[in-house]
Amino acid sequence: MIDAKVFLAPLAGVSDTAFRILACEMGADLTFTEMVSAKGLFYKNENTSYLTYIDKREKNVALQIFGSDENIIKEVIQTNFNKRNDIYALDLNLGCPAPKIVKNHEGSYLMKEPKKVKKIVSTMVENSKVPVSVKIRLGFDEKNKNFLEVADFIVEAGAYMITLHARTKEMFYSGHADWNAIKTLKRHVPIKVVGNGDVASVEDYIKMVEQTGVDAVAIGRASLGNPFIFKQIKDYKETKTYRYPTIEEVIEIIKKHYQLEMQFKTEKIAIREMRKNILWYLKGFKESNKVKNIINSLVDMEEIFKILDEYKNNYKGGL
Repeated sequence: MIDAKVFLAPLAGVSDTAFRILACEMGADLTFTEMVSAKGLFYKNENTSYLTYIDKREKNVALQIFGSDENIIKEVIQTNFNKRNDIYALDLNLGCPAPKIVKNHEGSYLMKEPKKVKKIVSTMVENSKVPVSVKIRLGFDEKNKNFLEVADFIVEAGAYMITLHARTKEMFYSGHADWNAIKTLKRHVPIKVVGNGDVASVEDYIKMVEQTGVDAVAIGRASLGNPFIFKQIKDYKETKTYRYPTIEEVIEIIKKHYQLEMQFKTEKIAIREMRKNILWYLKGFKESNKVKNIINSLVDMEEIFKILDEYKNNYKGGL
């Protein structure tokens, strides 16, 4: 019996409130906010604060932060997070490989400083009223795969869960994720381990769980335009079968996604941001490029829905 949970991994510019609601409805057991800057919150940056919003329709949302100053993180936890009752857990990002983050000695740069990691995580655990988890990578580069050492410090600091994206910082998202490393970590630490990397289907989920023994699998890029993957995994766990969505179901979810975005953003911003989502949702469907090109030139929601309906009604089937 495969009973490992399935999570929506944090995705900058993607795992916003609207998408998290969809993932949650589809069966994700836990979702993560987009990565939030502790410094941004400390200095009361409005755009940063916006990223921490959690809707009542969501359940089990971990708020993911990044930063390297434990004093700033402590202040943010005490003055911002502990006053709230909608945060399921706090997650520290040690995985982001983006140059601007690494340059500031944050994100995956901290894989270079295990003792510093322990100090930050300890501060979080001591001050947070909710459990603390950490997302890590294999290491900074091929020569420095120190994930077990970092994990030891994280365990000592009192975190309840570790997510391992099984690539180095230098790999970014290229190459293959090392699932053997995830298996090694699961056997090495006494706390929950979440596997992350190269899970793009129900079959991948099953393989990762069977090969590594993880407590949960976090799905990131494979959920882009495909929140259905959470329902497929949930269905498989319950019935040992699953199916792919029809074009009608895909169009219906696109519309729902649009409408949700409109609840949190202006129509202009929602339409602009949904353009990339439509690229992902319709990827592989016949003649979808024509639809995407038309929608990219539209600025009215009703017109966009009309084009989507026309495409759905004229669709001949098949991918």
